[in-house]
Amino acid sequence: MNRIPLLTAICLLAIAPPVMADTPKGAPPAAAPLMGAAADAAKVVDGFKAAMSAGDAAAALSFLADDTVVYEVGHVEHSKAQFASEHLEADIEFSKAVKGVVTRRTGHASGDLAWVASEGRTNGRFKDRDIDRITTETMVLRRDPQGWRIVHIHWSSRAPTP
Repeated sequence: MNRIPLLTAICLLAIAPPVMADTPKGAPPAAAPLMGAAADAAKVVDGFKAAMSAGDAAAALSFLADDTVVYEVGHVEHSKAQFASEHLEADIEFSKAVKGVVTRRTGHASGDLAWVASEGRTNGRFKDRDIDRITTETMVLRRDPQGWRIVHIHWSSRAPTP
């Protein structure tokens, strides 16, 4: 698998200036509007998440490149096909049951690569368990002739601090 696009995107993450909302101290952060190509990439991220919440596996997969790499809870899927066969169904069940809100978003696009990093909170009930998690998500996207496609997802979460 060609890792150069992923390495390039990671380098972009390290050097690109963040685009964030200016939030007063003590106030909850707000999602910042992204501009230009970064905003277009963020629409793909939101489309993927909407498809997951709607339970539409085919639509969700349409936002992913074939060589997508997914990091989730210490697991790795090395392709769209592997993600589809190993975690997609459970992730859709979870997305349908609990609702998340983006509280802050940053991102950048350069050429045919973009990244979108989102912070949020997820609440709901899943499999007879109350869910309340602070979430972080990074998605790296590559533009191809059909538009932006997600090539890397990294999801993590933690319990809120009291």
